[in-house]
Amino acid sequence: MENIGKYSIIKELGRGATSKVFLAIDQFNNQEVALKLFEFNLGDKASAKVFNKLLLIEASLVGKLLHPHIIKMFDAVLNDELSYIVMEYVDGGALEKYTKMERLLPFSTVAEIMYKCCKALEYAQTQGVIHRDIKPANILLQGDSDIKLTDFGSAIVENNESTQVSGVGSPAYMSPEQIGGLSLTHQTDIYSLGVTMYKLLTGRLPFEASTNTTLFYQIVHGDPSPPKDFRPDIPEELGAIVQRATQRDLSLRYQTWGEFAQDLTTFFTCMPIAQTGIYDTEKFSTLRTLSFFESFSDIELWEVLRFSKWHKENKGKSILNEGDHGDACFIVANGIVKVRRKGQVLNFLHKGDCFGEIKRFPGGVLSRTTAVEAGTDVTLVEVNLDTLEKASSECRFRFEDAFLRILLKRLDVANARISNLMGQQFDKTSVGKRVD
Repeated sequence: MENIGKYSIIKELGRGATSKVFLAIDQFNNQEVALKLFEFNLGDKASAKVFNKLLLIEASLVGKLLHPHIIKMFDAVLNDELSYIVMEYVDGGALEKYTKMERLLPFSTVAEIMYKCCKALEYAQTQGVIHRDIKPANILLQGDSDIKLTDFGSAIVENNESTQVSGVGSPAYMSPEQIGGLSLTHQTDIYSLGVTMYKLLTGRLPFEASTNTTLFYQIVHGDPSPPKDFRPDIPEELGAIVQRATQRDLSLRYQTWGEFAQDLTTFFTCMPIAQTGIYDTEKFSTLRTLSFFESFSDIELWEVLRFSKWHKENKGKSILNEGDHGDACFIVANGIVKVRRKGQVLNFLHKGDCFGEIKRFPGGVLSRTTAVEAGTDVTLVEVNLDTLEKASSECRFRFEDAFLRILLKRLDVANARISNLMGQQFDKTSVGKRVD
């Protein structure tokens, strides 16, 4: 088979009970894609009906879930002769291969992956989508810790009741309420992500049994052993997160994705982790607290995270010098910086402030007119202005809006200072006239 529709097949990537996945080339756009070809060799009409509904669910989401940590779906063709879905190609493979004891990932990597899953599933919830089949095989890895959630064929989609199918999911990762056929919310995905985290940390599942009947009974009625029982070096904080995510009682389980994500962030801030850089979890959480980025959506923040550079500088470190040339602006993520001109301190900039943005405006100066140094230990977010030009239109708009707000704020401060100086001069002149 050389072509499927407009797609040229390169090689087979994998196969399951009902589909094959190929690496292909979109001939119109000349880009690599993953093409999932469905096979209808089903034994009975009831199974075929369920399978068709699952296809409709996944096809209905083409072009709708636009998040950096959710696989992009580009195209869907569903008919009696040929049915396939075309999606973004991710070359890192699924997390499943990192659930073996000899290949377990570092604790910090697991925590960062789980954080990104939380933010992606929180976004899906806002779009009225519950995944219902979260497991390592449905989380694709890019690089060291970037991820893409995939396979939304089992999802519950709000306002699309005609395509809902009950009783689907992977048995070992199903929540108690999912097994019981109860009404499902995002908390079922929270439970499944907790089981996934358990597996990534320990190399085993919370419950294991030889039959699904026994497995389901354990999930509904049992309490899993703490992860530390199988891997004693697991940090207490991570073990506590897993146990809360996998609570049978919905009132004891995480109520929101935000709570789940916040505990993962706290793990990074509290644990003495040896690291050479700054984790994406810490970066994203920091960006969300900065006034500069208050109008940015989560999706736009993830975009900023991708093209920005982060620096930690010690007190007294020179960051910019007068006369320097450069095409970057900086946002203060933590700490205080001093702005100097000819040795005189002009201003102090704090968390959320930026400098260097004047080059973004028409007629911006070619060289720096002030020097900047770290007044305390600081964390800086560097944004190359040429790179910013290649960002999405939404992201560029947010930056322009933030730059304008800062410019107006500085003009207000400058006007206030000028008015104050003029007032002082007027008072001196008036006093001199009265004396005369």
